Amino acid sequence: MQAAPLVECVPNFSEGNDAGVIKQITDAIVTVEGVKLLDVDPGKATNRTVVTFVGHPEDVIEAAFRAYVVATKVIDMSKHKGEHPRFGAVDVCPLVPLSNITMEETAQYAHRLGERVGQELGIPIYFYESAAKKPERKNLATCRAGEYEALEKKLADSNWAPDCGSATFNEIVKRSGASAVGARNFLVAYNVNLNTTSVRRANAIAFDIRETGRIAREGNPVTGKIINDEHGEPVRVPGSLKCVKAIGWYIEEYGIAQISINLTDVNVTSMHVAFNEVCIKAQERGLRVTGSELVGLVPKSAMLDAGKYFLRKQQRSLGISEDEIIKIAIKSLGLNDVSSFDPKKKIIEYILEEDKKEKHLVDLSLKGFANELASESVAPGGGSAAAYVGALGVSLSTMVANVSSHKAGWDDRWEEFSSLAEQGQALKAALIKAVDEDTAAFNAIMDAVRLPKANDKEIALRNKAMDAATQYATQVPLTVMKLACQSMDLAKTAAETGLASSVSDAGVAALCGRTAVMGAYLNVKANTVDMKDKDFADSVLKEGAEIAERANALEAQILAIVSDKQRPTTPAKKN
Repeated sequence: MQAAPLVECVPNFSEGNDAGVIKQITDAIVTVEGVKLLDVDPGKATNRTVVTFVGHPEDVIEAAFRAYVVATKVIDMSKHKGEHPRFGAVDVCPLVPLSNITMEETAQYAHRLGERVGQELGIPIYFYESAAKKPERKNLATCRAGEYEALEKKLADSNWAPDCGSATFNEIVKRSGASAVGARNFLVAYNVNLNTTSVRRANAIAFDIRETGRIAREGNPVTGKIINDEHGEPVRVPGSLKCVKAIGWYIEEYGIAQISINLTDVNVTSMHVAFNEVCIKAQERGLRVTGSELVGLVPKSAMLDAGKYFLRKQQRSLGISEDEIIKIAIKSLGLNDVSSFDPKKKIIEYILEEDKKEKHLVDLSLKGFANELASESVAPGGGSAAAYVGALGVSLSTMVANVSSHKAGWDDRWEEFSSLAEQGQALKAALIKAVDEDTAAFNAIMDAVRLPKANDKEIALRNKAMDAATQYATQVPLTVMKLACQSMDLAKTAAETGLASSVSDAGVAALCGRTAVMGAYLNVKANTVDMKDKDFADSVLKEGAEIAERANALEAQILAIVSDKQRPTTPAKKN
């Protein structure tokens, strides 16, 4: 069965100070069943709140419409002031495809939302980015040019008639303003903090880095005559970074100027690249970057990429835990400079995982897992224990690699050990996953056993379900065998090339690896005893026997290396 499509919606509301108004809007969003509110990020100086929610696209566009209804009642644009460019109460409302949906399909949902808002609420709607119906409206800044204050004049220009909704500046529009509805890739809203209050200097840096750069001028780059091309259009000097939009502003609540950046494709320009470029441009102007700020949510990959980048700069191993890599990113980017950065509340994958509220064996304490194994329940059992022992073994090999990577005098070998540690982390993650997967596979067999068998049809369905569940329950420990045997290769390398003082740890890693292999092999054999598909059974048993034989040989080799390195050095004889 195909998984349901999932989209994110990130509407920006022109209110950042009145918590009561913001709550009325978010309360309207959560009235739609199936929608998950992920983040509410108000800004006082910008007088703007970025809201993030996810769900099935049908549910999301319904929730977004309800937000429009409330926002246009509680926000009066004729009285709005704020640092951020804006032209409406719901200034922008982008849809972002997350999974099982294309950008083209997402744009169709954006059109449905915009058309409904325009028709039922009378708000002028401009479609932008991948939802744009006119090429010149693809860029949000172009749609919003002149902001709310120029909206009456814009609507009077036939070239800027909205895609749907009112084309006149009537009393409804005077209050609601216009709105840009779009479909786009995941955008990271990212602000870099400066040790200055000068908006002019912040803007100069923004022009240096943003893709559109600045307008070319004769002589003085600020006051000189604008240079036009043969069509009479201003010539632009491009900035240094692709897929980057940026402006400078002053944030009163922080008492500093910032470079406000939109990273429209973090695969092209990442947070850490933008951060470093701002650092360079700031230093050229006698300024200093003090930190940065994330507005809304960020993909986990962007944080991991940043952490690994800074680790490489330090020539430190990348084979550390995900949590540690993210801590490095937070510290290096200064994400706690003006506000607290909580990964559990700012990284989208963590929020979605938290929402599932599933119980996992690997989330138990060591004592809790041991107690669970010792309980009357038949699962978890030997399969889960074997997977966990394998995870412990490869963790030891990873530790040897990490300790060796920053040994004094081995600086030229840090990448060698970092690569080894990264392989270890990947194997550790797979084995930890198998701890729960083995128990789930056993439970699937029990579910099949409990199926009704009152007639021939039910018996046939039950037998089919049992065969499928048993094959899956056999594949899981076979995978553990493969992973654990691979971990023994790492243990051998760690024993051969790592710190001599840690060779005993590599030896224990080998013992754990072989235990995991042989323990999982017992489960493979147990699950094939009554298997109907004898060809499948013979195949997995043959493969299992080969892995077990290799694990035994590896264990002997590794223990021989350990024994040799632990042998006392014979003192030289005196003549």
